Amino acid sequence: MGQMKDCRVTECRRCPALVDSRSRIVNGTGPGDADLLFVGEGPGANEDEQGEPFVGRSGSVLDDGLRAVGLAREDVRITNCVRCRPPENRDPSADELENCRGYLEREIELLDPEVIVTLGKVPSEHLVERSVAVTKEAGEVEEIRIDATPHRVLLCLHPAATLYDRSQLETFERTLERAADLAGVDGAESGQTRLDGF
Repeated sequence: MGQMKDCRVTECRRCPALVDSRSRIVNGTGPGDADLLFVGEGPGANEDEQGEPFVGRSGSVLDDGLRAVGLAREDVRITNCVRCRPPENRDPSADELENCRGYLEREIELLDPEVIVTLGKVPSEHLVERSVAVTKEAGEVEEIRIDATPHRVLLCLHPAATLYDRSQLETFERTLERAADLAGVDGAESGQTRLDGF
């Protein structure tokens, strides 16, 4: 059985294949009271090595995207559906996602973010519990419930999608802008005048 300290998992052996392939458990990072929670799929090689989510090329895309809407990585919380690196960077299996789901739900409960942003197909489908055409649905908001508490989920492309297809960058950045707006984060310095008060 896994142990969880606040929203950090310190010891877990539920998924034999992941226990074998990980060098460490990669927990979420960022403030415990962040308004925005970004949820990825699972750690890759860089994340497993450094013990932090989204630190490779995808992490740089995410950092740039956050900066473009007036946010910094330090302002948001970033976590994954599974906290251990799947072998060969394969997608986590349904069982592995289920084994780790309690940790993710606990993190969401403790954080109680304004908006949960899913980065890619796997976390989108995992949280909204249906199949998602993420390129078409990016920017759409769904409501989910965890123990009867409603949470808003904003569907978003995986940052890596923009590396393979530059035309996706605009959609990705537009979705991040929507995330900042929904969370009421007033950092968006996109040159637009805000007329909220009038």
